[in-house]
Amino acid sequence: MSQFTTLSGAAPGASVLAASMDTEAATSALSYADRMLFKNGEPHRIIAGAVHYFRIHPEQWQDRIDRLVAMGVNTLDTYIAWNFHQPYEDAAPDFNGWRDIARFISMAGDAGLDVIVRPGPYICAEWDNAGFPSWAISNPDMVLRSSDPLFTDVVEKWFDTLLPVIEPLQACHGGPVIAVQIENEYGSYGDDKEYLRWNRQALLDRGITEMLFTADGGTDYFLDGGALPDTWATATLGSRGDDADTVWERRRPGEPFFNVEFWNGWFDHWSEDHHTRSAADASAEATKILDLGGSICLYMAHGGTNFGLSSGANHDGSIQPTVTSYDSDAPIAEDGRLTEKFHAMREAFHTASGRELTPIPAHLEHPAPVIPACTVDMQRGTALLDFVRAVEPVRSVKPMSFEQMGLDRGLVHYTAQAVLPMGEGTIRIRGLHDRAYIWVDNVYAGVLTDANCQEGLNVTGTGELAVLEILVENQGRINYGPNFGQGKGILDGVLINQRYVFHWEQRPINLEQPLTELLQVGVVQNGAQNPDSAKSTALASETRGAGWFHGELRLEQAADTHLALPGFGKGLVWVNDFLLGRFWEIGPQVTLYVPGPLLQPGSNKITVLELEQGGTQVQFHEEPDLGLTGVTYVEDLG
Repeated sequence: MSQFTTLSGAAPGASVLAASMDTEAATSALSYADRMLFKNGEPHRIIAGAVHYFRIHPEQWQDRIDRLVAMGVNTLDTYIAWNFHQPYEDAAPDFNGWRDIARFISMAGDAGLDVIVRPGPYICAEWDNAGFPSWAISNPDMVLRSSDPLFTDVVEKWFDTLLPVIEPLQACHGGPVIAVQIENEYGSYGDDKEYLRWNRQALLDRGITEMLFTADGGTDYFLDGGALPDTWATATLGSRGDDADTVWERRRPGEPFFNVEFWNGWFDHWSEDHHTRSAADASAEATKILDLGGSICLYMAHGGTNFGLSSGANHDGSIQPTVTSYDSDAPIAEDGRLTEKFHAMREAFHTASGRELTPIPAHLEHPAPVIPACTVDMQRGTALLDFVRAVEPVRSVKPMSFEQMGLDRGLVHYTAQAVLPMGEGTIRIRGLHDRAYIWVDNVYAGVLTDANCQEGLNVTGTGELAVLEILVENQGRINYGPNFGQGKGILDGVLINQRYVFHWEQRPINLEQPLTELLQVGVVQNGAQNPDSAKSTALASETRGAGWFHGELRLEQAADTHLALPGFGKGLVWVNDFLLGRFWEIGPQVTLYVPGPLLQPGSNKITVLELEQGGTQVQFHEEPDLGLTGVTYVEDLG
């Protein structure tokens, strides 16, 4: 295409060279020319909000869409997470129930919204492995996010299944989908333009005829790697939108400026402060873009929750795992509350659209019902070591990674025998990803992480054989940066001083299997463990309080709530057999959001797997506690 592009017939004032138009030209709803955007030939501005179906309980989809509409947007934006639909290679992609993306998109359309679809396959999104199933990219010879056929072949198979779900929902068929993204922020990762062109053609070949676009940071650097000359380039940034608009005017003449990810808030890592951004600051920056005539999409408009083990991680010298909440200080809070930022953005959007504010529907203005604050006593169940030792082992000479055992998320328990030298010695782990709890002869020795695994753990030996046990936790696969695609577990080996330990047993624990099956492991197979070590095993586990805990919450009526685990250390929690997510006493997140649809009148089961130190009760709060607030945070990758 030329720099002056029309994708749906000539718009008023458009300069179009017919010979430059692509095959999708005749049917696309959106077009642009002379830095103006058009929809069906009429001047148009996208005012959008990002909302992810995979982070919202499906019974709450309609509520969150209604709140988005009330904010004054005209478009909903969503990623598609491949690993949410196809976590296992031997199972066909699932598009039913919670994974019914067609239903979610149609609901947005029925609410009067256009929809932007971002199929990746790389989505970042602080989502585990940036949306990729680990099995799809575990081949060590594969060059990720490149034109390497090993990579494109596996993506093609996914697109062959996914895109037929999206294609009928396009505007050309009367559906709400008006635009589809090519890859995602590729300029932050690589420079393989052949791959970007392949991705673009893969969409076209499978019937995507609406506007295609790329998305990258708002500077020359990011455009250099991620933009294509014949495709609309959009920007991702949280500040300096006016500077980025100037870059676009110079680098992308004729293209309207679209801040497809305006970071009006930010996500949290464990151990860091809770990130917030004031409503006044965020809305003022958004208004700059709107005043320039640009389009905008709030990332996030409603963040939702990283349920289960779906939260990803970053890496800056060591792993930075993302918390369970994806509230992101968004205008629509994790539990659906309309925040001060919601009202500020609503006013900015209505002003930019030339509309007067009308009252918000009463059922949206008021917070959702919550259960009264209460506590639940927790009873201790199977100890941690008893549980993991009961799993059937896989044997190898060197330690095996998660990927070698076909395990995506969860835990691996490694066991070997080694001679510990008389006196002081050091246990080191090479290639540890991510966090390892270590026992020597049933005695807890400490923790190693990817940050200190080379320094090692000092232990005292007797010059005799000792049993080493190492429980490794995958804290979330990296979703951004050059370490994307890293494996999990012990990727190299274990050293006693400078000597490798060989001949290992490893027990993979898939924490995402049904809870009844998971709990059955320890109950049925406990008798198979070594009877000579049973007593010391229990003592070693109970000393730290690690293991399973069970409680019952009785309710007259189901409603939202916020779960806290005072006295517990680090682990996971299930509500009625649904894996709610991770918790960790280091914060910042204190409470975990429990959507009302997960609860029921009468008895509700609360189950905790504690990896460090057990507590005696869990609490249910009426308000969320995501950590200390009050400091404005603005992420600027420019």
